[in-house]
Amino acid sequence: MIRRGRRQHDLDLRDIVGGNVATYTKISRTSREIPVSTRDATPSGARAGPAVGGDAVIVPIPTQPKYGKTDVEPDDVSAAATSVASLQLDAVRNDPEVQAFIHQANANLGVLGFTEHGLRHVGLVANIARNVMRLLDYDERHQELAAIAGYLHDIGNVVSRHGHATTSAVLACPILTRLGMRPEDIAVVLSAIGSHGDDQHRLGEPVHPISAALILADKSDVHRSRVRNNDPASFDQHDRVNYASTSSFLWVDVGAMTITLELTIDTTMAPVMQYFEIFLPRMLMSRQAAELLGCTFHITINEVVVL
Repeated sequence: MIRRGRRQHDLDLRDIVGGNVATYTKISRTSREIPVSTRDATPSGARAGPAVGGDAVIVPIPTQPKYGKTDVEPDDVSAAATSVASLQLDAVRNDPEVQAFIHQANANLGVLGFTEHGLRHVGLVANIARNVMRLLDYDERHQELAAIAGYLHDIGNVVSRHGHATTSAVLACPILTRLGMRPEDIAVVLSAIGSHGDDQHRLGEPVHPISAALILADKSDVHRSRVRNNDPASFDQHDRVNYASTSSFLWVDVGAMTITLELTIDTTMAPVMQYFEIFLPRMLMSRQAAELLGCTFHITINEVVVL
């Protein structure tokens, strides 16, 4: 779920690199909550990098992207002469090949013990990505392309989990071409899909607003309903943290130019520090994505500001 509102923070951005989190502080709310999705959320099943703290895994932190070092602006990369998309999400969602790829990809990941990556996840990501663009006043084309990228971002799992972001983009290209999308729109969608992954021992890097919206939408899907291990006694640390997340909301505050991921975590299932150990890569990606959109990224856990 994504929400738009205004909130007051008692604390600014905190440094979490290396898992170092400063003293938590409470927040006060000054906004009315406006839901724009009817679904809660949960974690991606990405597992890559060396083990840290038992069976937690963290992707190594790469060199930061060198944004602002050239004359190429992110908004220009996704811009076009028209404000209308050449293809609508409904055409993609109803395509039999797309449906087959999503179902098979989700089944493949289920065999491997990963969280749900099926119609629920891709539909939610598409909805949130669209709304991030809408709430930040991007045109209809940006909104629709963000939704399409969100719906197709994980189809590469039908081939393999490894390098799935790149494979998803490769598979999406002929599908979008067949459905009649303009080449310039296809190019934007492919770069968004290819930049969302956090496997292969590196973090995805947003390159334009649509790719930033996709990253924020994908990484905010944190919820126990995605856990597919039927035996809680056999949960590893990744399962426990996912299952401990009982709700997730993404807030876009246009006035303050902040994007906040609000989580509720059952600390009897997993302590907050386990969340940071496992999800540090997605937090760093979300922060980069928000900054590319001109916003500051925050996280609250159980109404406590932790980032």
